[in-house]
Amino acid sequence: MIGSPTAAAARPPFDAVIFDLDGVVTNTALVHQAAWKDAFERILHDPRVPLDANRAPLSRADYLTFIDGMPREEGVVRFLAARGVQVEKGQETDEAGTWTGFGLGAWKNELFLQHLRADGVQSYPGTLELLRRLKEAAVPTAVVTSSRNAGVVLEAAAIQDLFRAVMDGTTAARLGLRGKPAPDIFLEAAARLGVAPPHAVVVEDSTAGVEAARQGGFGLVVGIDRTGNRRQLEAAGADTVLNDVGELDLGQVIGNAWHLVYEGFDAAHEGHREALTTLGNGYMGVRGAAPEGGNFSYAGMYLAGVYNRVQVRAAGETLLEEHMVNAPDCLPLDLRLAGQQWWSEGGMGPVREHRFLDLKRAVLERRLLLESADHRRLEVVQTRFVSMAEPHLLVLETVITALGWSGEVEVRSGVNAGVRNANLPEPAQGSDLHLADRTASRRSSPERLQDVASVVEVETTQSLIRIAAAYRTYVSANPAAIEDGRRGGFHFQTLLLPLDAGTAVRITKTVAVVTSRDRAISSPETGARAVLERTGGDFDSLLAAHEEAWRRELRPFLVEIDAPVQVRLVLNLHIFHLLQTLTHHTAELDAGVTARGLHGEGYRGHVFWDELFVLPVLTSKTPEVARSVIDYRWRRLPAARQAAALEGLAGAKFPWQSASDGTEETPKWLYNDRSGRWVKDHSHLQVHSGLAVAFNAWQYFQATGNKIWLLQKGAELVVEVARFFRSLADYDQQGGRYHLRGVVGPDEYHTGYPGTDIPGLDDNAYTNVMAAWVCSQAGGIMDFLHGSERAGLMERLGVTEEETAGWSHMGTAMYVPFHDDGVISQFEGYGGLKELDWEHYRDRYGDIERLDLILEAEDDTTNCYKLAKQADVLMLPYLLGHEGLAATLQRLQYGFTHEQLNKTIEYYLARTAHGSTLSRVAHASVLAGLDADRAWDSFREALDADLDDTQHGTTRAGIHLGAMAGTIDVVQRSFAGLRFSGDTILFAPNLPTGLRAVAFEVLYRGHRLRVHLKGEDMSIASAPGDAGPIKVQVHGIVEVLPPGQTLHFPLPARTSEVVAP
Repeated sequence: MIGSPTAAAARPPFDAVIFDLDGVVTNTALVHQAAWKDAFERILHDPRVPLDANRAPLSRADYLTFIDGMPREEGVVRFLAARGVQVEKGQETDEAGTWTGFGLGAWKNELFLQHLRADGVQSYPGTLELLRRLKEAAVPTAVVTSSRNAGVVLEAAAIQDLFRAVMDGTTAARLGLRGKPAPDIFLEAAARLGVAPPHAVVVEDSTAGVEAARQGGFGLVVGIDRTGNRRQLEAAGADTVLNDVGELDLGQVIGNAWHLVYEGFDAAHEGHREALTTLGNGYMGVRGAAPEGGNFSYAGMYLAGVYNRVQVRAAGETLLEEHMVNAPDCLPLDLRLAGQQWWSEGGMGPVREHRFLDLKRAVLERRLLLESADHRRLEVVQTRFVSMAEPHLLVLETVITALGWSGEVEVRSGVNAGVRNANLPEPAQGSDLHLADRTASRRSSPERLQDVASVVEVETTQSLIRIAAAYRTYVSANPAAIEDGRRGGFHFQTLLLPLDAGTAVRITKTVAVVTSRDRAISSPETGARAVLERTGGDFDSLLAAHEEAWRRELRPFLVEIDAPVQVRLVLNLHIFHLLQTLTHHTAELDAGVTARGLHGEGYRGHVFWDELFVLPVLTSKTPEVARSVIDYRWRRLPAARQAAALEGLAGAKFPWQSASDGTEETPKWLYNDRSGRWVKDHSHLQVHSGLAVAFNAWQYFQATGNKIWLLQKGAELVVEVARFFRSLADYDQQGGRYHLRGVVGPDEYHTGYPGTDIPGLDDNAYTNVMAAWVCSQAGGIMDFLHGSERAGLMERLGVTEEETAGWSHMGTAMYVPFHDDGVISQFEGYGGLKELDWEHYRDRYGDIERLDLILEAEDDTTNCYKLAKQADVLMLPYLLGHEGLAATLQRLQYGFTHEQLNKTIEYYLARTAHGSTLSRVAHASVLAGLDADRAWDSFREALDADLDDTQHGTTRAGIHLGAMAGTIDVVQRSFAGLRFSGDTILFAPNLPTGLRAVAFEVLYRGHRLRVHLKGEDMSIASAPGDAGPIKVQVHGIVEVLPPGQTLHFPLPARTSEVVAP
């Protein structure tokens, strides 16, 4: 590719990248810490140390505070001074062991070299990958460190050839340069690379290094947080803070809270960028792939609810799997100068590239300067949108301008029906082909290519869903048609355009997509043609209609916060992608909440329990969309009833993974690329998915008061789930308690007991408590209804008084396991498991979010240890609230104090690996009522999941929709303390220091409420309307709010105590 030595190279918008060594490039910190600890252990017991000095061993906190990032002589003097030992700095010539900063530092260095020779040093894989891509792109790099051993360390790691310049402590001392936090050594490194600081990046993990880079005026300062010091790095001036260099996308530009911007090109991040720039409207989602295609582009288009089954091979078995289908690629639009190769084939390459996703307009813009092999330049501006006004419409405008030359350009526009599902990084398991091309042969006369829509039609191979894509390409110039053709599954038109130097030519491609699942159509083909005919091809008119529809869709979801721009950008991005996936168009479909949105093929497009995190937001903004998602579950009640019946149980057993018809779609096997082995997947035992369905149904009724829906559908969902768990439970006559055996909770790292091959656990606390809650709600619904409504519902569902009494009994007699100290036990026997050596695994592997795969590769299992993939027990206070959980346990005749709650929270916070993006959402919410600032830290981590792709590159296969929606929910339901309870809306706000003010809208029982919190005041304004008055409770104060009125509540000072709503 022109402009880059190799196609895989990184082309960032910066001229150089400067790296710190320890903790960024190599894990020398461990070697240094061992050497420092060894040195200070001896120094502090030297007879020259005063008797009253603090002789406690060097701690990790001491290392980070006094030593990390400092010249060693300064580290010696500072640490010993903190311990009451005064030592002179001395001279650089002091011999090792001399009682000075330099002498003791030199002696420590000898110990360091001994450790280095004995143990070696590891490099961080994410950093190595970036360094190699930068080298391929000829982007100069330097390493800067206060250590005097940089050369030895780089040689030990065998990476010395990856840096053009090395600035270490020895060089700095020879040149008389000050150490960090002074910027001297960074400035010298930039000078040696021949780059001005504003055009260079600094990557640092110490606050001193970040301060130095900020003082030096560098263009981008990246903080690497491997030790939980995000706040300190941000306070020191880091532009962005990441967990690992592997998350760093140098092309990402953050400056506006409504603009997601990428400069340059980096093949390693292209899939990630495509997912985050996906456009959709709830009917379809189109990845932000380059229309010209190429080796690093994956142009996925996904249609809500469109699935297909294929045969696959896994662990030697032939299985059927259902996948969300990658529909025909409707983006293709390629260019070439007459007589040369196509852009996609390398005929032209980008001199510069700029991508800009406007979140306020739901428009993706791309600007490029292309250059051909003969040095002719072409300016290209592409603007695309997936219409919110017309759900079947995709529009792409390409404006091309010849710079300093005139001539001809060929344009090839079409639809590729030969696509496959190839977005997952898993090994090939079988057929990835889901579509059969059913396009009728057609040829248009050359003069009519712009006037007549071409239609490409496919059919899914098993589900037999027809998908038609009608497209038309308009050109503002007078093109000559060359070809109306087909090559394999690619159907295209080729036009020849005359270009005059400096004169822009507009190419507008409109595509209409219709399927046989759609309503009010004669056929997909005629439906697609009709969309193009009625919408026309005027780009400006189509864009204006889309923008107006998007503004209406976005308005109720806006969350205004007084917080740093990056926080506002990511929160806006999450709102944006929620609304690319679930909108009022979704309400017209039969579709559930796909865990990865309409953005990729992660989890095969299946529906899990993520709606538990999504529906609180939808219910409070667009309840009709929330209702449609719950109705998706209701329509699959027959399949859930059959699943229960096959196990000899009553009620409805909802699957862990659902797709088209509600049957269980959880794969039987999981491939571990660390060990190269297939591992049995027991996650289908997560029967708690049905509890989420029932919980969501009840929460929807609480928020809307929609009694008709409750009678028609909602009550049936709750009742059937209660029936299932009542029949699943064993009753212990002697103990007087119900037990649930052989299940798996939200923590998928525990699927059985150590030493047994029998899957499943007994009495998972989350499942047990929520089953008791659902049974209580089922009985409560019957108590809520009266007269003919109650009698009619009981008759239709076959409910007897004896059955309701059984639910009520289970709702008061379910067993919940506890540890001896009052902490809720994750499941029976959890307390007898081994503790994991967390420090050992973090030191060895760095990122340990996938501990299950790490341990399996070591021929061990997470089943043996007290750990969790994600929030499990802590999902209880997340869903029920602190007081709600205490009340539920009280009904179960378990006393549960605030002290027990605090101990339970701290216990599981310390043992969670965060292998799911949902985990930090739940933790942030749970912490909000206890310590808002700690909750804010967890919230910030949750925000980063997709923007920084913290889950090992998984975002390229689709966003994590539950986590995105969950962060929105944390703001309104946790920091603002929003809950629904009967005819009252409750707030218990507790804003963290980082969130100075917040405002949002809530729709509650016919009232559109505007909520605003700032300082010591909270206002809740109801828009004019005809709904009856509602009760509003804030920190125990209850007021009545009629439509058109505003209430004000005083807010107490920030608290670290649990505040009851």
